[in-house]
Amino acid sequence: MASRPATPRRLARTYAAVNVGSFRISAMIMGETENGELQVLGSGHRASAGIKRGYVTDMTAAAHAIRDAVERAEKSANTPVRSVWIACAGAGLASHVVAVDIEIGGRRIEDEDVEQLLIQAQDMIQPDGRRVLHAQPAHYTLDGAHGVANPRGLHAERLGVDIHVMLADGAPVRNLTEAVQSAHLEVEGVVAAPLAAGHACLTPEERELGVALVEIGADITNVAVFAGGMLLGLRAVPMGSADITDAIASSFGIRRSQAERLKCVAGSAIASPADHRELIPVNGPGEGGGEGAQVGPLARGADDKNRILRAELVAVVTQQLSVLTGEIGKALKSMGFAGSRAGQVVLTGGGAELAGMADFMQGALGQPVRLGRPPQLSGMPEAHHAPGFATLAGLCLYAAEDPVDIRAVGAGRGGVYRAFARETGMMALLARLVRAVKEYF
Repeated sequence: MASRPATPRRLARTYAAVNVGSFRISAMIMGETENGELQVLGSGHRASAGIKRGYVTDMTAAAHAIRDAVERAEKSANTPVRSVWIACAGAGLASHVVAVDIEIGGRRIEDEDVEQLLIQAQDMIQPDGRRVLHAQPAHYTLDGAHGVANPRGLHAERLGVDIHVMLADGAPVRNLTEAVQSAHLEVEGVVAAPLAAGHACLTPEERELGVALVEIGADITNVAVFAGGMLLGLRAVPMGSADITDAIASSFGIRRSQAERLKCVAGSAIASPADHRELIPVNGPGEGGGEGAQVGPLARGADDKNRILRAELVAVVTQQLSVLTGEIGKALKSMGFAGSRAGQVVLTGGGAELAGMADFMQGALGQPVRLGRPPQLSGMPEAHHAPGFATLAGLCLYAAEDPVDIRAVGAGRGGVYRAFARETGMMALLARLVRAVKEYF
């Protein structure tokens, strides 16, 4: 008699995430079993549309691309989703820390004291007209001593807390959320992309001791510094891997699609002596009508079969990378992550997948550099265990961790702060129906 298949573990919760990038829009559905084990149920991605440098530039195109990516993930997971967590990479992200303390008088610290402290901290957040994405307690202090994870049950004269506040410009965030809502999805929460990527790529010890996370996207590179368990500084460099593609296309007079293929297939951040002997075909598979046939004019400097020296391609790549690395170095220095205070740099994002990138960055920055990949979760496709999917996986991990936001404190027992009003019941059904009618009729 054939053995019965193992019964799948029952899921306690399901999380869905969408990373809206300038190059790719990707979606992931993750389940959490009753014993706390996380597993990827399905994922999907497609070429981006309507997004430029982290900003929505075409609402209709962006909404269609988001819906398409989510539907691919739903089909892969055989699970429908109604709400998603989304990452925000642009929108003028900024991070700072607010320190607050109250008098305790030497007595034992109770839950009510911690709640009073966090309620008082709510009044210390000064968004200055910007949107607060996160306001999270990172560490508590007892009489000025830092690094206390849980002060309850301890004695102190004064109890304090360091609150990590993440701000963003309101209009770009609203455009991003409306694009998701136009795709007939509710927004569960908006997470700053560096925080999401940090959840996937950095260990708690790295975030505590100090580390820089450099996330290279298509159009923007976020440079973040973590220490003391918090994201202490953030700079956005308006350059990314797409600038390398554009430089290749311009240098050789070829299409962007050809330049992108050359970069991914034969590009490298590290030159080798063999590069001067290796010829790379500019035309990709299917672009020629036969042996030696050409599509369009020859690339600048190519031979009669439209091949270029790999050394010339690598030279263009490294020249553009030198500019990007120079800007990354300036950003790190401006945040005090330089000299004796510098440490490990973790490189992630789709741009980090270029061959030799970590070695190039290590030589240029003069600091140890490693690639940051998401953990190999159960059910995760091997292709997604790569730097380009770190933010997507980090969104799901962030949702599963469900970190405390001080704006939820005092909202009643079990109160949960939500930055965006959620549609529920008949109102949710009606809103989605109206959006669908607008899109299809």
